[in-house]
Amino acid sequence: MACSAAKPSSSSGYTMKAQLQIIVLSAKLKESKKNWFGPSPYVEVAVDGQSKKTEKCNNTHSPKWKQPLTVIVTPFSKLIFRVWSHQTLKADILLGMATLEVSEMLKSNNMKISEVVQTLQLCSDQDQKDVVGDLSVCLDGMQVDPEMFASAEMSSLCAIPNGDSRPNNDHVARTSRETSPSIDSLEDIATPNGRRAVNGTGSPSLSAGGSKPLRPPRPSRPPPPTPRRPASSPASSNGSVPSEGSDSSEAALRTPASGGSEPVGNSVVQDPGPAAAGTRQVASITPAPSRMAPIAAGPLPPGWEQRVDQNGRVYFVDHIEKRTTWDRPEPLPTGWERRVDPMGRVYYVDHITRTTTWQRPTMESVRNYEEWQLQRSQLQGAMQQFNQRFIYGLQDQVSATQNKEFDPLGPLPHGWEKRTDTNGRVYFVHHPTRTTQWEDPRTQGLLNEKPLPEGWEMRFTVDGIPYFVDHNRRTTTYIDPRTGKSSLENGPQITYVRDFKAKVQYFRFWCQQLSMPQHIKITVSRKTLFEDSFQQIMSFSPQDLRRRLWIIFPGEEGLDYGGVAREWFFLLSHEVLNPMYCLFEYAGKDNYCLQINPASYINPDHLKYFKFIGRFIAMALFHGKFIDTGFSLPFYKRILNKPLALKDLESIDPEFYNSLIWIKENNIEECGLEMYFSVDKEILGEVTTHELKPDGSNIVVTEENKEEYIRLVAEWRLSRGVEEQTQAFFEGFNEVLPQQYLQYFDAKELEVMLCGMQEIDLADWQRNTIYRHYARSSKQILWFWQLIKEMDNEKRMRLLQFVTGTCRLPVGGFTDLMGSNGPQKFCIEKVGKENWLPRSHTCFNRLDLPPYRSYEQLKEKLMFAIEETEGFGQE
Repeated sequence: MACSAAKPSSSSGYTMKAQLQIIVLSAKLKESKKNWFGPSPYVEVAVDGQSKKTEKCNNTHSPKWKQPLTVIVTPFSKLIFRVWSHQTLKADILLGMATLEVSEMLKSNNMKISEVVQTLQLCSDQDQKDVVGDLSVCLDGMQVDPEMFASAEMSSLCAIPNGDSRPNNDHVARTSRETSPSIDSLEDIATPNGRRAVNGTGSPSLSAGGSKPLRPPRPSRPPPPTPRRPASSPASSNGSVPSEGSDSSEAALRTPASGGSEPVGNSVVQDPGPAAAGTRQVASITPAPSRMAPIAAGPLPPGWEQRVDQNGRVYFVDHIEKRTTWDRPEPLPTGWERRVDPMGRVYYVDHITRTTTWQRPTMESVRNYEEWQLQRSQLQGAMQQFNQRFIYGLQDQVSATQNKEFDPLGPLPHGWEKRTDTNGRVYFVHHPTRTTQWEDPRTQGLLNEKPLPEGWEMRFTVDGIPYFVDHNRRTTTYIDPRTGKSSLENGPQITYVRDFKAKVQYFRFWCQQLSMPQHIKITVSRKTLFEDSFQQIMSFSPQDLRRRLWIIFPGEEGLDYGGVAREWFFLLSHEVLNPMYCLFEYAGKDNYCLQINPASYINPDHLKYFKFIGRFIAMALFHGKFIDTGFSLPFYKRILNKPLALKDLESIDPEFYNSLIWIKENNIEECGLEMYFSVDKEILGEVTTHELKPDGSNIVVTEENKEEYIRLVAEWRLSRGVEEQTQAFFEGFNEVLPQQYLQYFDAKELEVMLCGMQEIDLADWQRNTIYRHYARSSKQILWFWQLIKEMDNEKRMRLLQFVTGTCRLPVGGFTDLMGSNGPQKFCIEKVGKENWLPRSHTCFNRLDLPPYRSYEQLKEKLMFAIEETEGFGQE
């Protein structure tokens, strides 16, 4: 195996980092009579703040791992091996530990560690003489230049002040045993080399005399309690305490056991336990948790202090907030300042933005906030450019008019200047009055507009759309008081965009522009929900319905911060759309979508109710709330003010649609049908005749005019007897939400906006899917479910809508999917050739999936079918 050569650091002559591979082979542990099943051991290797773990071996005293671990070490690092027993319901138990000096391994192997197998004695943590087993490891992949190693070793020896050798170890060990350091007796001491190191009462000061420092006063707040060793937070193994101002390489200084000297100011001397065979050892502290880097990252912020607890773990004290933490505090970002208010509360000041916050800022939080601001500004700029291009026409025309020589309107009046902002919008500056405006001063006089009424003012939004301010009533509106027309009618015409989320965001933006301040209270009873809501909504003006809703149910103490309003919309939609009121009816026998009932006239106030329902549906869209039941697709197209076609009939009356298709595809003169341009309709048992065109009852349908007949019959079937109801519905709808705000949605997207997107249980979908000519293990089926897993929820709903005809699921999920003849599960059938597109049968919830040859082909064909196809066909 290739060895990793240690690279010298530019900041220190002895810090040479290299990559070392440690293969933990096996261990032999003493058997314990207390544990019948044996431990579940795993090994943790810690070195220089790094920690790596092996997998656990269950219930054995002779575990075998043979697991490689890679760490970054220096020639003077010390490897600490800890063998833990994994516990399920409590903290893991330390079985034994062993240490290994990298420098000793290098010296004994000619400065090259290559597949060196070592057997280490595991000792208990309490008594180093108590051997609890053996651990076999293999070290590999490190090579050091002997000259550089000798130079680094000499540098480490010279790091001791005055060139003195290490103090008598017996004296050190004795002093440490007599007075073990207390967590309340920790203080910062200045070393002779100018660094600051944490020391304790029981630690020798490491001066020439080796005298013990005085005990400092007890701190006002105790340090954090000693936590149990977390499984995800292994211990540090370097045995050094980071000093505040030290360099990373200097703080991680190690001395080999044979060096005979000890660095000052970089480690805390603690009780090492008895030394084996009379050998002198340099005592080290218990390693700190791994989340605490052993290398200081710069000076601590003002008011913070670094301490070490009785187990040698480093923690930090905040004297201002009087709290402790394991995590090293980061300095405040540039431009921030920490202050304390008269109540003693800590807050932070951002001098760059001149703002304050209670939350302590970090470099990461500031960076995330700046990235969010940048993305937000870019999105707003792109949205403004997207809107503005429909106001001023083509960009070529704008750029052409910037040149005075080719400007067809001629030069600007005196004192005027034409400019362009950062988003490409053109505006005009009047220097004498120091004002700006969007209108071209050369075209203002051509409009011959009447002056605004007294107390009115015309202003413009950031997108250049005019609105009007009534200072008398302190209200704003888009409706011009001179003409009564909305300024939005000539506003931006948005082209069709496939990105549904972007369109919803744009729609919410316009709703926010139309929203009114404050809120309105609607008090309704659950027992008389329909009538109370009707009276309240019809009593408000349309502008008031754009305010925030505050729904009150008498006798209930709930405060409406959105949740009560959501429940009100759900309950009320269930009431007003109930076919039992005869206002709406189901679109078909097997289609539970709703459409206007032609027989609603039996209620003498039905037109008032339809106006109320129009307001209610517009409020649901405006306030972003969902309703319980959806409408038919032709009704959504009416809301979008889009023309209806023959194919829209199939979703509400398949039999009638098939009859018209038969007439279209066959010669009716040969059949002798004798049809006329008139149709009969039955409402509540009464049959009436409707003429499709003047004197239609006397005009025979022939091959030449049957296309006109089919068109007129389809229009009549989609709107028979509901013209007045539809007009009343849209009268109330447009009062709250003008239809042009929805012009860039399609019917299916409007259904999702109004009825909501339901999260799909993928496991339930797979359980309740049947296959024809496919098996669960077929590669096309596996690719299909792989694609479903990669889809977001919107595309899953589109696929469900493509196959079943609706994006909503029954309460029972896919188990309760209904077909034309009752319950019908989702079905995938093998049909067609690989170059065919997938097809769906909404009556049977069936997807015809051709046998595609690759996952990419299946994904391309299926996504194309979902996104780019519409309508129905005959097999």
